[in-house]
Amino acid sequence: MDAMFWKPDWQESSDEEFFTKLKSFLSQDTWVLDGNYHRTAEIKWANIDQVIWIDYSFSRTVYQAVKRTFIRSVTKTELWDNTGNVETFAKSFFSRDSIIVWTLKTYKRNRIRYTEIFNDPKYHHIEFVRLKSPKMAKADINRLYTS
Repeated sequence: MDAMFWKPDWQESSDEEFFTKLKSFLSQDTWVLDGNYHRTAEIKWANIDQVIWIDYSFSRTVYQAVKRTFIRSVTKTELWDNTGNVETFAKSFFSRDSIIVWTLKTYKRNRIRYTEIFNDPKYHHIEFVRLKSPKMAKADINRLYTS
C-alpha cells in the first residue's frame, strides 16, 4: 500500500489519487495487500475473504522497525520503484516523521482498532487470522503451502 501512496521525493498522494490506485489494484482477480491505512478499510475489505494480522509483541515490533530502518538507511535501498525514496538516518532516527516514532505512537491504538474490527458484525464475511509470533506465522505459511 505504501507503493501506491508515496510519490517521488516523499510526496503524499491525495486520498482521491490513492483510492483510485487502490480500486484499480483491487479489480484484479486475486491480490494481496500489506499495510494499514485504516481510512481505506471500506474499499479494501468490501469483497475480501481473509485478513491476516501480524500481531507481534511491542518489543519485537519496535526491534524489527529499528533493525529494518537502520539497514535501509545504510544501504540506501529505494523503497518503492521509480520514487527515489530512501530512508535516511536523519529522517529515520531524528525526525517526528520517523517510521520508528510512528511505530511507537500507533502500536497500542492499532491493536485496539484491530481487536474491535475482528468483532465488528459488518465484517462477518471476513476470516480474520491473528498471528502473535513468528512461530505462528511460519506454521500458517506452511499450512498454506501444504494445502
